[in-house]
Amino acid sequence: MIRQGHQVGIVAHTRLPRLVATLWLSLLAGCGFHLRGAVEIPPEYTPIYIQSGGLIGDAIEARLKGSGLKVASGPAGAGLVLHILSQSRGSRVVAVDRNGKALAYMLTYRVAFDATAGDGRTLVGKQSISLDRTYDDNPDAAVLGTQLESDIIYQDLLDDAADQLLLRLRAALAAG
Repeated sequence: MIRQGHQVGIVAHTRLPRLVATLWLSLLAGCGFHLRGAVEIPPEYTPIYIQSGGLIGDAIEARLKGSGLKVASGPAGAGLVLHILSQSRGSRVVAVDRNGKALAYMLTYRVAFDATAGDGRTLVGKQSISLDRTYDDNPDAAVLGTQLESDIIYQDLLDDAADQLLLRLRAALAAG
């Protein structure tokens, strides 16, 4: 008998974490929580066509497809056309040592966009996103290492810009 009671206690003990996890996930789902990267676009605006996207277009397309949204291969039949009007990246020196050697840079990524409905109505007027990050350069490091590090920072800026663009698009569609 003691053995049976002990087994029941073990079974109940192993079920408790699952029950707690299930309740926690239910609460999160009920409060409107969504995993980062989940893109919500009203169904009347899908599929989405990204015009002149370049690198940011690729990042946006990956996020849309990852959320199960359809991406059109052309503007015909698209519910929404996202126009990437411009994108650029740049850098400027923000700190130098006493010999005039650069110690830190400000890396910048900018993108301008607008969005129209499939019928040509303006859904989102022209907007710009500008992101900056400071990059500390080590003058003693190899050039290839510093170039790789700045490329990683630029990719991070591009990813953040794609997320912000989709957040703005979602907010504009929800409001209008």
